[in-house]
Amino acid sequence: MSDDWVLTHGWRGIALKGAAFLGWVALAIELYQNWQTEKSLLGGLDLFFSYFTVLTNILAAVVLSYAATAGRSAGRRFFLKPWVQGGVSASIVLVALVYNLLLRVPVSDREFQWVPDELMHDVMPVLFLVYWWCCVTKGRLQWWHMALWLIFLLAYFVDILVRGRLIDAYPYPFIEVDRLGYPQVFINAGWVLLGFVLVSLAVIALDHWRGQR
Repeated sequence: MSDDWVLTHGWRGIALKGAAFLGWVALAIELYQNWQTEKSLLGGLDLFFSYFTVLTNILAAVVLSYAATAGRSAGRRFFLKPWVQGGVSASIVLVALVYNLLLRVPVSDREFQWVPDELMHDVMPVLFLVYWWCCVTKGRLQWWHMALWLIFLLAYFVDILVRGRLIDAYPYPFIEVDRLGYPQVFINAGWVLLGFVLVSLAVIALDHWRGQR
């Protein structure tokens, strides 16, 4: 019995399909909200793709979708590699931590926005971590894989600084250069980077521990 059959059939297949569907629903609601905020589709798309939360949740939804379906495509082979799934796990944990420690606001202040916020920052991180723990082959991660995961985060940081310089808008308050200045923004980014490194080390350590067992 192949791993594909085990993941795509029975209760695991149903659970994976449900998690993937929920991930795409959260992203669709967020895109609609951004569209309404910017009053244009292009503006909504620009805002939508400016969030690290959105990019990470897209990756999580793609991984879960591939895991829930059978096939032999190049995309499926790539996204289901253990090091790719480990990187998505570390990124989505960072999303949950930063939101809950730095960005969470009272529900009454967010109106309907609380729906995608809760789904992308709390629900999907838990669902993806459960998937990673239960369904992804362990013992395959190497310590140097963390360097590959860091590329994603650093590339995002450079992109939003350039975008912010061009349109004078930043997706998160702790990186608002116009209000904080570059020195403070780099300090804030350094703390986020440190958090990501610690989370990544934990993911790799857990992978090694589970693989040995």
